[in-house]
Amino acid sequence: MTDEVGQKQEKRQHLWRLLILTAGMFAFGFALGPLYTKICEATGVNGRSKVEKTTLVAGAVDQSRTITVQFVTTVNGSPLWKFSPEQPSIQVHPGQMVTVDFYAENLQGQESVAQAVPNIAPGNAAPHLHKTECFCFTQQTFKANEKKHMPVRFFLDTDLPQGIDNVTLSYTFFDVTKMVQDAAKSRN
Repeated sequence: MTDEVGQKQEKRQHLWRLLILTAGMFAFGFALGPLYTKICEATGVNGRSKVEKTTLVAGAVDQSRTITVQFVTTVNGSPLWKFSPEQPSIQVHPGQMVTVDFYAENLQGQESVAQAVPNIAPGNAAPHLHKTECFCFTQQTFKANEKKHMPVRFFLDTDLPQGIDNVTLSYTFFDVTKMVQDAAKSRN
Protein backbone atom coordinates (compact mmCIF):
# COMPACT_ATOMS: atom_id res chain seq x y z
CA MET A 1 0.00 0.00 0.00
CA THR A 2 2.82 2.41 0.84
CA ASP A 3 4.41 1.66 -2.55
CA GLU A 4 1.15 2.70 -4.27
CA VAL A 5 0.98 5.93 -2.22
CA GLY A 6 4.62 6.66 -3.08
CA GLN A 7 3.92 6.22 -6.80
CA LYS A 8 0.91 8.56 -6.64
CA GLN A 9 2.97 11.17 -4.83
CA GLU A 10 5.79 10.83 -7.37
CA LYS A 11 3.31 11.23 -10.26
CA ARG A 12 1.81 14.31 -8.63
CA GLN A 13 5.30 15.88 -8.23
CA HIS A 14 6.10 15.06 -11.84
CA LEU A 15 2.82 16.67 -12.97
CA TRP A 16 3.63 19.86 -11.01
CA ARG A 17 7.11 20.03 -12.57
CA LEU A 18 5.60 19.69 -16.04
CA LEU A 19 3.02 22.39 -15.32
CA ILE A 20 5.70 24.77 -14.04
CA LEU A 21 7.89 24.04 -17.08
CA THR A 22 4.93 24.65 -19.42
CA ALA A 23 4.08 27.94 -17.72
CA GLY A 24 7.73 29.02 -17.90
CA MET A 25 7.92 28.21 -21.61
CA PHE A 26 4.72 30.16 -22.25
CA ALA A 27 6.03 33.18 -20.33
CA PHE A 28 9.33 33.06 -22.21
CA GLY A 29 7.52 32.88 -25.58
CA PHE A 30 5.28 35.77 -24.59
CA ALA A 31 8.26 37.93 -23.56
CA LEU A 32 10.43 37.02 -26.55
CA GLY A 33 9.02 39.69 -28.92
CA PRO A 34 9.54 42.70 -26.63
CA LEU A 35 12.85 41.24 -25.44
CA TYR A 36 14.11 40.94 -29.04
CA THR A 37 13.11 44.54 -29.75
CA LYS A 38 14.96 45.82 -26.66
CA ILE A 39 18.10 43.83 -27.51
CA CYS A 40 18.05 45.16 -31.09
CA GLU A 41 17.61 48.74 -29.87
CA ALA A 42 20.44 48.40 -27.35
CA THR A 43 22.90 46.79 -29.76
CA GLY A 44 21.83 48.46 -33.01
CA VAL A 45 21.27 45.04 -34.59
CA ASN A 46 18.91 44.84 -37.56
CA GLY A 47 19.07 48.58 -38.12
CA ARG A 48 17.23 49.37 -34.93
CA SER A 49 18.64 51.90 -32.58
CA LYS A 50 17.17 53.86 -29.74
CA VAL A 51 17.31 57.52 -30.65
CA GLU A 52 16.67 60.25 -28.14
CA LYS A 53 14.54 63.11 -29.48
CA THR A 54 17.31 65.57 -28.56
CA THR A 55 19.83 63.77 -30.82
CA LEU A 56 17.67 64.26 -33.91
CA VAL A 57 19.34 67.55 -34.74
CA ALA A 58 22.33 67.40 -37.03
CA GLY A 59 25.34 69.05 -35.45
CA ALA A 60 28.41 70.61 -36.98
CA VAL A 61 29.39 69.00 -40.27
CA ASP A 62 32.72 67.15 -40.30
CA GLN A 63 34.11 68.25 -43.69
CA SER A 64 37.27 66.18 -43.17
CA ARG A 65 35.43 62.88 -43.70
CA THR A 66 33.36 61.62 -46.60
CA ILE A 67 31.18 58.55 -46.14
CA THR A 68 29.61 56.60 -49.00
CA VAL A 69 26.02 55.67 -48.17
CA GLN A 70 24.65 52.93 -50.42
CA PHE A 71 20.96 52.16 -50.85
CA VAL A 72 19.69 48.65 -51.44
CA THR A 73 16.08 47.59 -51.90
CA THR A 74 14.31 44.24 -51.97
CA VAL A 75 10.68 43.34 -52.55
CA ASN A 76 9.81 40.38 -50.37
CA GLY A 77 7.91 37.64 -52.16
CA SER A 78 5.80 39.64 -54.60
CA PRO A 79 6.56 40.56 -58.21
CA LEU A 80 3.61 42.97 -58.06
CA TRP A 81 5.67 45.86 -56.70
CA LYS A 82 8.51 47.99 -58.03
CA PHE A 83 10.72 49.48 -55.34
CA SER A 84 14.10 51.16 -55.79
CA PRO A 85 16.25 54.09 -54.65
CA GLU A 86 16.38 57.01 -57.07
CA GLN A 87 20.17 56.86 -56.77
CA PRO A 88 22.27 53.85 -55.72
CA SER A 89 24.61 55.80 -53.41
CA ILE A 90 25.62 59.25 -52.21
CA GLN A 91 28.64 60.86 -50.58
CA VAL A 92 27.93 62.57 -47.25
CA HIS A 93 29.88 64.25 -44.48
CA PRO A 94 29.08 63.24 -40.89
CA GLY A 95 26.65 65.77 -39.43
CA GLN A 96 25.26 66.68 -42.87
CA MET A 97 21.46 66.35 -43.21
CA VAL A 98 20.52 64.71 -46.52
CA THR A 99 17.32 63.67 -48.26
CA VAL A 100 17.14 60.71 -50.61
CA ASP A 101 14.05 59.66 -52.55
CA PHE A 102 12.85 56.12 -53.13
CA TYR A 103 10.41 55.09 -55.82
CA ALA A 104 7.62 52.57 -55.29
CA GLU A 105 4.87 51.41 -57.61
CA ASN A 106 1.90 49.17 -56.93
CA LEU A 107 1.53 46.99 -60.03
CA GLN A 108 -1.65 45.39 -58.73
CA GLY A 109 -5.02 46.41 -60.03
CA GLN A 110 -6.25 47.01 -56.49
CA GLU A 111 -5.48 49.13 -53.44
CA SER A 112 -2.62 47.65 -51.42
CA VAL A 113 -0.67 48.40 -48.26
CA ALA A 114 3.10 48.02 -47.93
CA GLN A 115 5.60 48.32 -45.10
CA ALA A 116 9.34 48.85 -45.53
CA VAL A 117 11.69 47.36 -42.94
CA PRO A 118 15.14 49.00 -42.71
CA ASN A 119 18.53 47.51 -42.01
CA ILE A 120 21.86 49.28 -41.59
CA ALA A 121 25.26 47.74 -42.24
CA PRO A 122 27.76 47.55 -40.76
CA GLY A 123 25.93 46.99 -37.49
CA ASN A 124 28.16 49.36 -35.52
CA ALA A 125 27.06 52.21 -37.82
CA ALA A 126 23.37 51.75 -36.94
CA PRO A 127 23.42 53.84 -33.73
CA HIS A 128 25.03 56.69 -35.70
CA LEU A 129 22.49 56.92 -38.54
CA HIS A 130 19.50 59.04 -37.54
CA LYS A 131 16.41 59.21 -39.75
CA THR A 132 14.19 62.21 -39.09
CA GLU A 133 11.74 61.35 -41.86
CA CYS A 134 11.20 57.96 -43.44
CA PHE A 135 8.47 56.10 -45.29
CA CYS A 136 9.48 53.11 -43.15
CA PHE A 137 7.98 54.73 -40.03
CA THR A 138 4.43 53.88 -41.16
CA GLN A 139 2.56 51.56 -43.49
CA GLN A 140 2.08 53.04 -46.96
CA THR A 141 -1.31 52.76 -48.71
CA PHE A 142 -1.19 52.67 -52.50
CA LYS A 143 -4.17 52.99 -54.83
CA ALA A 144 -4.37 50.55 -57.75
CA ASN A 145 -1.28 51.07 -59.96
CA GLU A 146 -0.20 54.14 -57.95
CA LYS A 147 3.41 55.38 -58.07
CA LYS A 148 5.03 57.24 -55.16
CA HIS A 149 8.26 59.06 -54.51
CA MET A 150 9.05 58.59 -50.85
CA PRO A 151 11.76 60.57 -49.02
CA VAL A 152 14.22 59.50 -46.34
CA ARG A 153 15.84 62.34 -44.44
CA PHE A 154 18.84 61.40 -42.31
CA PHE A 155 22.29 62.29 -41.03
CA LEU A 156 25.28 60.39 -39.67
CA ASP A 157 26.72 61.39 -36.29
CA THR A 158 30.08 63.06 -36.31
CA ASP A 159 31.19 60.41 -33.80
CA LEU A 160 30.77 57.65 -36.40
CA PRO A 161 33.76 55.33 -35.81
CA GLN A 162 36.80 56.27 -37.91
CA GLY A 163 37.09 52.88 -39.62
CA ILE A 164 33.68 53.20 -41.25
CA ASP A 165 33.83 54.67 -44.75
CA ASN A 166 30.81 52.87 -46.26
CA VAL A 167 27.33 52.51 -44.81
CA THR A 168 24.55 50.53 -46.45
CA LEU A 169 20.94 51.47 -45.79
CA SER A 170 18.72 48.68 -47.08
CA TYR A 171 14.97 48.31 -47.11
CA THR A 172 12.86 45.20 -47.57
CA PHE A 173 9.39 46.01 -48.90
CA PHE A 174 6.55 43.78 -47.68
CA ASP A 175 2.98 43.67 -48.97
CA VAL A 176 0.96 43.76 -45.74
CA THR A 177 -2.49 44.19 -47.30
CA LYS A 178 -3.83 40.86 -46.01
CA MET A 179 -2.44 41.52 -42.51
CA VAL A 180 -4.16 44.95 -42.41
CA GLN A 181 -7.44 43.48 -43.67
CA ASP A 182 -7.29 40.65 -41.09
CA ALA A 183 -6.59 43.14 -38.29
CA ALA A 184 -9.56 45.26 -39.40
CA LYS A 185 -11.82 42.19 -39.43
CA SER A 186 -10.75 41.13 -35.93
CA ARG A 187 -11.59 44.59 -34.55
CA ASN A 188 -15.14 44.42 -35.91
